[in-house]
Amino acid sequence: MTMYKSMQATVRKRIVIKLGGSTLEGLNEAFFSNFKTLQEEGYDIIITHGGGPAINRELEKRKVSSHKINGIRVTNREAMEVVQSTLIGQVNPKLVYDLNRAGIQAIGINGFDMNLLQCELLDYETYGYVGEIKHINTDIIDILTTKKVVPVISCIGVSEEGQGLNINGDTVASEIALAVGAERLLLVTDVAGIRIGGKYQKEVTPELIYRWIEEGEITGGMIPKVEGAIRVLKAGIPKVEIVDDTLTGTTIISKELVK
Repeated sequence: MTMYKSMQATVRKRIVIKLGGSTLEGLNEAFFSNFKTLQEEGYDIIITHGGGPAINRELEKRKVSSHKINGIRVTNREAMEVVQSTLIGQVNPKLVYDLNRAGIQAIGINGFDMNLLQCELLDYETYGYVGEIKHINTDIIDILTTKKVVPVISCIGVSEEGQGLNINGDTVASEIALAVGAERLLLVTDVAGIRIGGKYQKEVTPELIYRWIEEGEITGGMIPKVEGAIRVLKAGIPKVEIVDDTLTGTTIISKELVK
């Protein structure tokens, strides 16, 4: 994959926060308070989001069938129209509105804007209109964050031919974190991190995660989440966390850092 990191006159501290699942539909005061605290600490914040519950409701309403393989939504042409219109037309504006109402300047963008997320088909025979990111144009992110505006990015990419493509939300967050050289990646979900044997884990290593996947302890949508997190960690992002809306949960660290 070809990625291009932001080139800025000064090095900026950046956090990428991915919002997913039912979290999007129930953000509370604690989330916005923690968000503002991060800004006060000098971080530029970039938000990416999915919208599974909203997409599922719209698919059911239009009687369009859809299922997932390894946490990735199989997206035929009809489903792609629903995914694109729901994320860009419903979920993104609502999230931007909530942030602005909480006093956080934000603006919604997607893969079509300045060719932000340039993609190829991941595997059409298996997944349909699902994209694999080949290039991220960070210019638009730089423009917004320099003005202290939070980019809120829908997980819709665009092919060279102008076809909208669905992209796994955790993958988008991971690749953007790499492209902008983020210090932290926070994957916000409706559970407080990785749960093994009924207990949430505070700190884990990639080695433990691989073992838990093999043993069937980690399944479904958590698989692309942890795989993306590990890829980002190995590429040099110092800290990757899977958290709930209080921004606390499981931290994934390199084995070398375990004391």
